[in-house]
Amino acid sequence: MARPQISDSRIREYCGLFGVFGRSDASELAFLGIYAQQHRGQEAAGICTSDSRILRRHAKLGLTTQVFDGDVLNSLKGHAAIGHVRYSTTGSCNEINSQPLMVTSAHGQMAVAHNGNLVNAAEHRNALEARGAIFQTSSDTEVILHLLASPEHANTSDPLGAVMRELSGAFSLLFIFPDRIEAVRDRHGLRPLCIGKLADGKFVIASETCALDMVDAEYVRDVAPGEIVTLSETGMSTRMFVDASEVKPAHCIFEHVYFADPSSNVFGQNAHAFRVASGRQLAREAPANADFVIPVPNCARCAAIGYSEESGLPRGRGFTTSHYAGRSFIMPTQRERDLAVRMKLNVIREAVQGKRLVVVEDSVVRGTTTRGKMGALRKAGAKEIHLRVASPPIMHPCYFGIDFPDPSKLVAPTRTIEEIRDYLEVDSLAYLSHEGMLACAKQHADNYCTACFSGNYPIQVTTPQDKLALER
Repeated sequence: MARPQISDSRIREYCGLFGVFGRSDASELAFLGIYAQQHRGQEAAGICTSDSRILRRHAKLGLTTQVFDGDVLNSLKGHAAIGHVRYSTTGSCNEINSQPLMVTSAHGQMAVAHNGNLVNAAEHRNALEARGAIFQTSSDTEVILHLLASPEHANTSDPLGAVMRELSGAFSLLFIFPDRIEAVRDRHGLRPLCIGKLADGKFVIASETCALDMVDAEYVRDVAPGEIVTLSETGMSTRMFVDASEVKPAHCIFEHVYFADPSSNVFGQNAHAFRVASGRQLAREAPANADFVIPVPNCARCAAIGYSEESGLPRGRGFTTSHYAGRSFIMPTQRERDLAVRMKLNVIREAVQGKRLVVVEDSVVRGTTTRGKMGALRKAGAKEIHLRVASPPIMHPCYFGIDFPDPSKLVAPTRTIEEIRDYLEVDSLAYLSHEGMLACAKQHADNYCTACFSGNYPIQVTTPQDKLALER
């Protein structure tokens, strides 16, 4: 398909979800669940609870520990809760866009938390506004609530299923109503979503299994693509909102490459194991003569282990890491990303001086921050730098929730490997092949979305929208 250009150049990450039903400590469990997934979004955090009669919500900009304290959690009384950590994929960074979004309609209260991007949100919003709908946010997620409240959907036998069939794009969703929680995953399963069970038999839902570990829940299974899972007083029930023939898995491979916590199992595979395998494959494809292997912390540590094990080169440490700086990938501006890298990483001069280094990186997006890291190593006296990237070159925009929106801002589409090597100022450069990356994945290659690498999109996108397209 043709890939229209869009203007926004800022990196976006998607979000983390957690839900629990049937527990008097629901708000505390939701806090722990989203805290465990803070790596998925550092812009805002929110929790919405139900006591069977009313919903209560608290959501603000900031990290989970900044948004919530004991008093706030105690005020969120209820036996059911959904939580959300956000990085804005559609809509600006402001408090009104913080999730869960909660509304009251003629059909009662409801709230929703969303991980993903709807590619037909603008189309739905324009139609709803033409009929008099008033939007309070600039998030694509609010479209879902308006559709649920509209008469043509609310009066059907399954309003939620009817609305889900009209959405296009990536969406893992958690809804909370006074009497239930509903979890939904799009028909492609682009975003992870799993079910866990607590020791007392109550169920929880989370984006990643690391959140289940945090609350001592046992993994049960993933929410299937195209499935709606309901948690209520009667337990757990499920239904499909599409026919089996319409389910076409396209799991985002970048979860394995970068986003998921190494302890998490996503798409049926441990993220750490995938990354170690990718490092091994990278060593087979792109060996180098060097004194030792160092990772670019923190995400490339797993791949560096694999590279070291396969190559026989010892592992070393070239950087110290501050645990108080956020993930540079999801900072909204280049200046903030560069500053975050400087705050986060410091070269250990005595370790790298005069040494030939294999530096393992998980991915290279724009190249600006990677160039800065390589420059710092060179300034510290590294004799040779052989950069090895444990994923293929990022060549295409992503429309499903990762911020690769503008190819003109990416380092790879307009440069050869040699030109990228020259730009990054390293002695040699090699990327993991596309085939090598997929060989590390547990499922069949056709079950993954690799559009940012290959340009093969699982969903037709005719009118890409930029991050602020829904602003008024």
